[in-house]
Amino acid sequence: MILKKLATTFCITLMVLFVRSQSSVALTPPMGWNSWNLFEEDVSDKLIREIADALVSSGMSRAGYQYIVIDDFWVGGRNASNELFPDPIRFPHGIKALADYVHSKGLKLGIYSDAAALTCGGVTGSYNFEERDATTFANWGIDYLKYDYCNAPGDMVTAFTRYKKMGDALRSTGRLIVYSICEWGQRQPWLWARAAGGHLWRTTWDMRDTWLSDRYDNGHNGIMNTIEKQKGLEKYAGPGGWNDPDLLVTGLSGKGKSSSLNGRFTGCSLTEYRSQFAVWCMLASPLMVNLDVRRMDTAVKAILLNKELIAIDQDVLGSQASVVIDANGWLVFKKELSNDRYAICVLNRQNVSAYFSFNLESALKMHGRWNAQEIFTNRRLRGVKTFTGELTAHDCVIYVLSAMNSLTK
Repeated sequence: MILKKLATTFCITLMVLFVRSQSSVALTPPMGWNSWNLFEEDVSDKLIREIADALVSSGMSRAGYQYIVIDDFWVGGRNASNELFPDPIRFPHGIKALADYVHSKGLKLGIYSDAAALTCGGVTGSYNFEERDATTFANWGIDYLKYDYCNAPGDMVTAFTRYKKMGDALRSTGRLIVYSICEWGQRQPWLWARAAGGHLWRTTWDMRDTWLSDRYDNGHNGIMNTIEKQKGLEKYAGPGGWNDPDLLVTGLSGKGKSSSLNGRFTGCSLTEYRSQFAVWCMLASPLMVNLDVRRMDTAVKAILLNKELIAIDQDVLGSQASVVIDANGWLVFKKELSNDRYAICVLNRQNVSAYFSFNLESALKMHGRWNAQEIFTNRRLRGVKTFTGELTAHDCVIYVLSAMNSLTK
């Protein structure tokens, strides 16, 4: 009887510890690399190993980019036991061996599936095999699952049911796996994705490698279209659950297959890429790059490794910026940071250079006295009352403010 009680107590303790550990997943927005836009069906064991090597050698892993996510087209099918197996040509050594290699580099491996019988690429999905597939992923050493919604019913109730089933299955494996809900924001996942077990959820259709898309692109988004759709979602984001405005196109330069839409979009300027990365950091967004990190341009690398911007994204408070000004071609974001600090981003959405002037107290509702650091120039301002300057088209400036006194912010 005593042994039985001890065993029961031990099991309960393990369950409590596991629940607590689950709550520690994705306390800051995940950072990493995804294969989709640039490589699509060309994903392979060789590619993933080379990407892992490049993330380490480039310094990106030290900066926080830790997840390597294999997107669509990796599946070969199901065996006689209905277990998923990888495409034997693309992944001849299996996923477990690949995960071991990625882990040996101090990185984590992600994988992709779909809440239907077939994925967006037309290979085998996980519908009706959630528990079996979650167990397979855990046994392989998977750390992140991107779960898509192609070929599935359009209503919210079905989406929640299917996503929760996979979320429950992932939790039951006992392995800590980041769960990325990718239903493109059509069913307002910010309202229910946490309850389904999600750690991040898409808020929009797929990103295009352009500043601004148009009505002929079937709802898919350029950078500015996506930014617009984040307004008002800040209250749903925080440690353990993040709004996901999709993958970073920063540095793709029109080379992505999906993001360029068969060559229709030829890429953005370096200024526009920097603005995307900066605003994503203000929005506490997951930072998942798509570019070929084996061959990064120096200027793009400097954007992606900007320590101050990454610190804003990864701030432990987990606050997503809100839009406090949207007028006359300007967007101004305000993000609360830890240690009584704030980040302010001024974005020129106009197609021409323009001057700005915003008073902290009257325009930004920031009372008291503040010191500021301008991120891109490292210029420091003391007792600042007004932000002024000139920005070229689609450029931005970011300030980190710290209070000079204890007056209300």
